[in-house]
Amino acid sequence: MTGYPQLLHTVLDTTDVRGLAEFYRRLLGLQYRPEDESPSEGQADDADWLVLTDVHGRRKLAFQHVDHLKRTTWPAPDVPMQMHLDLTVPDKGTLVVQHSRALALGAEPLFDRTDDPDEPLYVYADPAGHPFCIFVA
Repeated sequence: MTGYPQLLHTVLDTTDVRGLAEFYRRLLGLQYRPEDESPSEGQADDADWLVLTDVHGRRKLAFQHVDHLKRTTWPAPDVPMQMHLDLTVPDKGTLVVQHSRALALGAEPLFDRTDDPDEPLYVYADPAGHPFCIFVA
């Protein structure tokens, strides 16, 4: 056996590639890979694929353009999540701070389980409708 496939990054479909990439860049403190930086002022941004990396250049998330994207209706079962991101914080105080940041960046709250003593969490939809959770690990 020669080893296992390695996860390069998670790709999210979106009708607004730069907008969704910018949401996650700011939420997670990531950066664009060099060839994906924002265009110069006055230049059109017609990106249909962008990649975000950590400070070491490791790919974390990518975004690809689609013409149409049906938002999940979770927790109603009509359109399931299909996938979601789990993000963790070390304690409840940090959860409160990150909740405020997520909302300020445009996240839509879907579920509040912060009263759970074992695993307090929030579930959100990002600006494109993809669900993600922030919880105390």
